Amino acid sequence: MTEEPSSLDSVQLGAYFALMEVANLLRHAVEQQLREAGGLSYVQFQLLAQLGLGSPTGSRRMTDLADGVVYSRSGLTYQAGLLEKAGLVSRSPSADDERGVTVTITDAGRALLAKVLPGHTEVLEQQLFGPLSREDAQALAALLSPVRDHMRAAPPRSAARRRR
Repeated sequence: MTEEPSSLDSVQLGAYFALMEVANLLRHAVEQQLREAGGLSYVQFQLLAQLGLGSPTGSRRMTDLADGVVYSRSGLTYQAGLLEKAGLVSRSPSADDERGVTVTITDAGRALLAKVLPGHTEVLEQQLFGPLSREDAQALAALLSPVRDHMRAAPPRSAARRRR
């Protein structure tokens, strides 16, 4: 006998659809602000933020960046190339892995990040946190953190075999 797949109840479906709608609306608002303020795509902003705010050295391996922003390696290589061409990052061979590439934010990249960050923060304050109390924001973080951790517990995307 085969088991029937479990189905989501109306509460779970409602939570899922609300989460997806909020994520889509927020991403749209953020992407619009980033394009207007700095000519950046959302992924490009994520890369600059990971390097400029999330790394004490301003550098990370491409594979780690791809896992961090949940983006394909080839797509990330393309985006990093655009950022490098614009002088916002530099790429070099990784010191600890001969096949790896390290990406480093430049002074121009830090300046652009500093330029777009206030507007980015404003969008988040208005769109996401505006209708929430401090306690609501804490509860949201408490709800989403274990879900994120559960999803991140799987092997990183960079560990997956490449298609031929």
